[in-house]
Amino acid sequence: MAKSASTGKKVASSAAKVLKSKTATKAEKAVAASALTQKGSTEKTSAKVASSAGKILKSKTASKEAKSAAASALTQKKK
Repeated sequence: MAKSASTGKKVASSAAKVLKSKTATKAEKAVAASALTQKGSTEKTSAKVASSAGKILKSKTASKEAKSAAASALTQKKK
């Protein structure tokens, strides 16, 4: 059986930085909020947030923190 994923401390810290950022987009903040919600939880990422996370990972302008939160959110996507 696969291990249930949850957001780790490092990613949670990155997600918090994204949420505090004045330059982060709405999509980046939504993905960061989703990643933080999943800290110590078995909650899953919605399809809408997963789609945003995929776009953030492909973005050339997204911050390292935003990409970290996006990657975490994608690993916890509903199957």
